[in-house]
Amino acid sequence: MNTATTPRALQILTVITIILFVIALGLVFFYAPREATMGEVQRIFYFHVPSAWVGGLAFLVTLVAGVGFLRTGDYKWDRVGLSSVEIGITFSIMTLFSGMLWARPSWNTWWTWDPRLTTFTIVLLLYFAYLMLRQGIEDPGRRARFASVYGIVAFISVPITYFAIQLARSIHPVIFGSANPNAEGDSSLTPEMLHTFFFCLFTFTVLYVTLLWHRVRLASYAERVEQLKAKALAA
Repeated sequence: MNTATTPRALQILTVITIILFVIALGLVFFYAPREATMGEVQRIFYFHVPSAWVGGLAFLVTLVAGVGFLRTGDYKWDRVGLSSVEIGITFSIMTLFSGMLWARPSWNTWWTWDPRLTTFTIVLLLYFAYLMLRQGIEDPGRRARFASVYGIVAFISVPITYFAIQLARSIHPVIFGSANPNAEGDSSLTPEMLHTFFFCLFTFTVLYVTLLWHRVRLASYAERVEQLKAKALAA
């Protein structure tokens, strides 16, 4: 079996992801109506929220991978955890910058120490620390165990960020669930907006699965190269 060959299922999934993304773009710019108050800038919402969702999902997968490694000792879980953190950080940065682009024309500010922005920044710092701390541990077994425990504990910050706007005064709109009565943000979506939003959410989820599969395969190759190097040096 040629391990360098991309699995047929992954090839098909990649094509499906591209098609879904093209459809999502069409829905965002041609199907969803223009928001009455914010105007065209509100369309960032269809990328901003799904990016945040993927970030949270990726960190959840890291938690599951951490539990999997601690229970089995199988390094495939460590590869999944690391790959998912990298993807989660990427989408979280996308969330941060798309939010800033949305906030400037909507609330006349690039940044404010809003409860969600503050807690979201903490989440990013925690997972950046995850990557840096891994680099400081040379022993593979110790590194994997430490990363697993860290990934489990760090996830506590994710639900705190989600509920921040429901527990404290915030400029962020609450899309689902009841808001804090003191919250400043509010939002209402038309059926077309909801259709577009959920399709984008689904598309970004499929995109995450595709990227994770590709990244885990890359991590496997990198691990194999390191093993070959070690054998060559030993010989």
